[in-house]
Amino acid sequence: MNPTQAPLYEIKANLFRALAHPVRIRVLELLVASTGEVSVADLLADLAVSPSHLSGHLAVLKRHGVVESRRAGSHVYYRTAHPAVVDLLTAARTFLLDSLARGSDQLAAAEALPRIAPAS
Repeated sequence: MNPTQAPLYEIKANLFRALAHPVRIRVLELLVASTGEVSVADLLADLAVSPSHLSGHLAVLKRHGVVESRRAGSHVYYRTAHPAVVDLLTAARTFLLDSLARGSDQLAAAEALPRIAPAS
């Protein structure tokens, strides 16, 4: 990699770091499923994490440019920062389902192996 490309790969790596936690993935799923913005209160109702825990995850997503926020009085609302977040989540879901299917194929093949009779 040449020196001019390094910062670009760092940006990509930061995107994957931002996605690298189950709570952050679920936050993004909730944001994508909504028709607009989602309040922190609504996120908390779904996630079963503490407010400070959620705040930290939202800060990571915001720092890496994955979500944007808007404050209205004492409420904060979040939305995805780019429409391609849907594509990322869709690709991740496809990967997950394909991985699970391969695993179940392997499990079915293993269960079809001849049984070994115990030694008498």
